[in-house]
Amino acid sequence: MALTDTSFGEAKRIVTDAELAHNARALEKDRRSENIQLLRLAVPALAIVIILMVAPIGWLFSLSFVGEGGGLSLENYSRILTEGAYVSIFVTTFKVALLVTVFCVLLGYPVSYVLTILPERWAQLLILAVLVPFWTSLLVRTYAWLVLLQRRGIVNDTLDALGLIERPLALVNNMTGVVIGMVHIMLPFLIMPLYASMKSIDGNFMRAAANLGSSPSHAFLRVFLPLSMPGLIAGTMMVFVMCLGFYITPSLLGGGKVQMIAQRIEQSVSLFPTWGPASALAVVLLVLTAGFLALSWLIVRRLTANQ
Repeated sequence: MALTDTSFGEAKRIVTDAELAHNARALEKDRRSENIQLLRLAVPALAIVIILMVAPIGWLFSLSFVGEGGGLSLENYSRILTEGAYVSIFVTTFKVALLVTVFCVLLGYPVSYVLTILPERWAQLLILAVLVPFWTSLLVRTYAWLVLLQRRGIVNDTLDALGLIERPLALVNNMTGVVIGMVHIMLPFLIMPLYASMKSIDGNFMRAAANLGSSPSHAFLRVFLPLSMPGLIAGTMMVFVMCLGFYITPSLLGGGKVQMIAQRIEQSVSLFPTWGPASALAVVLLVLTAGFLALSWLIVRRLTANQ
């Protein structure tokens, strides 16, 4: 009788495993079928993306290999690597992008932190103040800074009236004006993702650290700051990458003395009979941008995995 019960139990277990395997295969088949259906629905959108984005980039990439004589050549890329003017422009571009990013972090992190600890009503008002610049044209904001920072502008007149300066400060037509204008434009792009990351941090972590004897500064450095790093890195890379392609603000506030890659691309289109030099600059900028985005993705992924 015991042998019969054991055999019956084994037969029942075998049937159950077979049914589970059959169900798993059926679910996998349904999943593949659903993915195919979703892919079919996405085909029109993918076609539009390919036509509007991938095709122009491919066309630009092909033009970068067209020399002045109209044939295939690497002269556009060799010119970028060998001529000091191009190297200087790339150095200036990355220097400006780095300075703007650093100032955005120094200004944006405290603002984002304050947004997370304020009551909801005051936080919403402050978020509204952060987003107000988005409602104004970038060109208008740049001209506004030109009016504020010029030699007889509001800033210099105010400092002179207060007796803080003896002569007007050179705040435009140089690196200072470019950085100030770009920080004002890029600051919301750092604050918003950073605020979203900070808002998702459970406040009980800080209270637990305090209950374990940690000081407020120690709890912030060891608990809050590491948890906010994914949002900080994402916002930092967004600001840095977007700064690499700025054109209007450096042109107006730099006064032609601060040359960035986007300005050089416009000049190349105007000066050369072909689009090869401008296309090569655009391709190099695109590759560098993709590299920085990939780096930020890897860093954020590792930090998220560690949490």
